[in-house]
Formats: sequence, C-alpha cells, structure tokens
Amino acid sequence: MKRRIAILGATGSVGRSTLDLVERSPERFDVVALTARRNVEALAAAARRTGASLAVIADPGQFEDLRRALDGSGCRAAAGPEALVEAAASDADWVMAAIVGCAGLVPTMAAIEAGKTVALANKEALVTAGSLMMDAADRSGANLLPVDSEHNAIFQCLAGSRLADVSRLVLTASGGPFRELSVEEMRVATPEQAIAHPRWSMGAKISVDSATLMNKGLELIEAHHLFGLPSDRIDVVVHPQSVVHSLVEFVDGSLLAQLGSADMRIPIAYTLAWPERMETPSERLSLADIARLDFGRPDLDRFPALRLAREALEGGAGKAIVLNGANEVAVEAFLRREIGFCDISRLVEDALGKFDAPAPASVEEVVALDGETRERASLMVSESCC
Repeated sequence: MKRRIAILGATGSVGRSTLDLVERSPERFDVVALTARRNVEALAAAARRTGASLAVIADPGQFEDLRRALDGSGCRAAAGPEALVEAAASDADWVMAAIVGCAGLVPTMAAIEAGKTVALANKEALVTAGSLMMDAADRSGANLLPVDSEHNAIFQCLAGSRLADVSRLVLTASGGPFRELSVEEMRVATPEQAIAHPRWSMGAKISVDSATLMNKGLELIEAHHLFGLPSDRIDVVVHPQSVVHSLVEFVDGSLLAQLGSADMRIPIAYTLAWPERMETPSERLSLADIARLDFGRPDLDRFPALRLAREALEGGAGKAIVLNGANEVAVEAFLRREIGFCDISRLVEDALGKFDAPAPASVEEVVALDGETRERASLMVSESCC
C-alpha cells in the first residue's frame, strides 16, 4: 500500500527535499496535505504536481491568493493556525514536521496526539516541549523519527540495540563558517557571512544557529528527549568535513558511526521508508578521495551558545523555552542588522539569567512562556540598539 503523507513546511529546505524524494517514487507515496508559511506560489505548484488534497497557508491574509492559485486543481485551500492543525491531523499516516521555530509546536503535537508516524525536523518544538511531546507519543502510540542528520545518525546506529547498553552519544558539529575566526573577527561578521555554511544548504535561521553553535546546543537538548540520556552522557565534537554525522559509544567500548554525504535527503529518506530503506540520488562517499577525517573539541569561549544550551537543559524545561525564544529573537535581530553576531549569545545569556522559567505543564503554558520570552527579548534588543 502507498504511504499517505503530509508535509508541514513544504516550501522550506527540508520540505523541498522531502518533495523531491516523494516525486521520484510516486508509486510509494500519496500526498494528502501540504503547508507553507507565506510562499503561495511554491505551495500551489507543489500541490498541483503531487495531487495533494489540502494546501494550507499559515498567513490567513493570503487565503484568497492560495485559493485562486489552486482553482481547478481539485485541491482544497485553507489558512491559519486551525488549518495547520487540520493538516497535521489529517488522514495521512506519515507527517513531516518541518515548520521552522516554535510556530511548529502546536501542529506537531496535533500529529503526535493523532498517533501518526512523525518525522521530526522541527528541533525547536522538541526543545521547548520535549517531555510533553514524548509523553503524548507514549499515550497515542505515535512513532517519532528524527530527521536532523545527527539524531537520525544516532537512530540508525542504535538499530537493534538496547539503550541500556549505551555509554554516551556523540553529536558532530561542522563548526560553521566561523570555526577558525577570532572573537574580534566574529564581532564584525555580517549576516551574509553567517549564512554561508561551508557544507550544508540550509535556511537563514538554521545557518546562523550553526555559526553560533546554538544549533548544536538545541540538538543536545533534542537528543536528551529523544534518547533519554542525561546531559553528561551527550558529547559534541567538531568535525569540519561533515562526513560522520554522529556516533554512539556502547558500554563495551565499541563506537559506531553513521557516515554519508552532506545531503538532507539521506536522513529524510530513512524516515520516509522506515522501517525499510529507499534509494536516493545523493552523492556517494569516496573515503579514498576524502582521505582524512578531523575531530576537535568545541571552543566554548568563542562559541558560548553550546555552554548556554547545556546549562538550560540542566536548568529544567522552562529554561530551554527561554533559551529557544530568546535565540530566535536575537537571530532575527542579527539578520535585520540590529545587533552584532556576538550579541546573539550575549542576549540569550542575559535572558536566561533574568527570566523566571517554571516548567510548563501543558502546550498552552509552553506557548505562553515562549511568547513572554519573545516580548522581553525584543525589548532587550530595542534597548541594546539605543
């Protein structure tokens, strides 16, 4: 039988890669629903190509544009937060959760509560509501499959193994475009330099997070929730070649690694076909051509975001929400050139020190704390610009 799929965030980097794989194997997949934030043209084109039943634009003000773009296609247009939840809880059995940022939390939770197989590409949702999401999956029977290359690598390395036999997880980090820059050089770095990732093709926000190493910090928190290990059993190493995507060390001293080219279609394909595998057009590795693999410890003085993320994880669920919300505000301000690159981590650290953050008991409390964090962090940005 064909797998029925929904893609939340279909016009973003992960969404486009997912569509590429799906459209290469139409005999394996039926597209039920697609969503996008604002890109009506790309959403409508994808819905027409795939024969989707439902297309949702997050911005209600663009509903009429989407409806007109889909006229005659047989695809129903919808808009707004409730429609995003409808797409997530549709009759698809596999849902790609690729809405960037905390905006993806509510629809992702809807897919989990509906018992879907959920491919998690939205790390912020798990960072801000990890315990709530894992509890919901336990209740509904949903399968959570990690799409981030690092967590997907760990998932592959763990296949057939018991968590009780795991000593530690090792996440790899490329180090980003500023890996060898001094603090002084990073202070004057531009958004264009920060989003020019040397290995991966990603959106602006994720690329900046990679440059600060906040991306790796968020992944550390994500790994804690996905695999149930404490902070002191999750390590990070810098690996500039981005060939080894992560490793698992077992209690007997064995270290298993997953290697692959820097192409998100590989981890996406693993979740699309799971528990089987499917072919991808990704470039195959030639270890002889690569010749060497380098590893090193992250510099927490030059890249304090990783330290802040570990402190937030150890400080409780509320602190992780503050970390994520303040970081999103700071990154947006940097991309608007309102603050400098090094100010991103400084603002996040200030927010963690100033904001009281009790652990949330519901998704509504997560959303409320996230909103409060953003308001206060935005005020901090405004004050720093004066």
